[in-house]
Amino acid sequence: MAGEIPDLEAQERTGTGKGAARAARRADMVPGIVFGGDVDPLPINIPFNVLIKKLRDGRFKSTLFNMKVEGHDDVRVICRDVQRHVVKDLPTHVDFMRLRRTTKINLFIPVEVVGEEESPGLKAGGVLTLIRPEVELVVTAGDIPDHVTIDVSALEIGENVSISSVTLPEGAKPTIDRDFVIANLSAPSGLASQKDEDEEEVEADEVPTTEQGDGEASEE
Repeated sequence: MAGEIPDLEAQERTGTGKGAARAARRADMVPGIVFGGDVDPLPINIPFNVLIKKLRDGRFKSTLFNMKVEGHDDVRVICRDVQRHVVKDLPTHVDFMRLRRTTKINLFIPVEVVGEEESPGLKAGGVLTLIRPEVELVVTAGDIPDHVTIDVSALEIGENVSISSVTLPEGAKPTIDRDFVIANLSAPSGLASQKDEDEEEVEADEVPTTEQGDGEASEE
């Protein structure tokens, strides 16, 4: 189960329509709506600066929020749309959907690495690169995992960890169908450079010379 779900505070918006929305924007608020969950839609306003910061943090549309509106019970929501000004590209309206515990949603889940101390590749000086610090999974709103664990304890230099080798939380599955790489273990740069030089020397030794061929031709 996910640990702390970030709060998102909003105010109930009185009035509907374009007039109320314009008034909200003049007050440095962004109008929005919370819908779904067999409950009437709730018009809201979110402080412009708060929304901008969360948008710039990234993953806004795939982050689960605990929405707090005075006079209403807290509810888990996920953003479903952000409308923007056609010229300024600033948010002008935002839609949120209430989530039931059984609702399936797409979320980016952090990757946790274990087994680094036992990895033979790392002991040999290899470099572990976490290609995907997060993986996007389809999960159930009532059972969101804190993280996905990858075990590198048996990883050798040149090997990698792909999503097919990871045990995912029950009910979760990747949003990408192909077997993508999450992390790889490569040789240190110095060792890799030496290997390239050795291969070049071997190739040079294997190149045949024309002196012997010319000598045989002259004898004939």
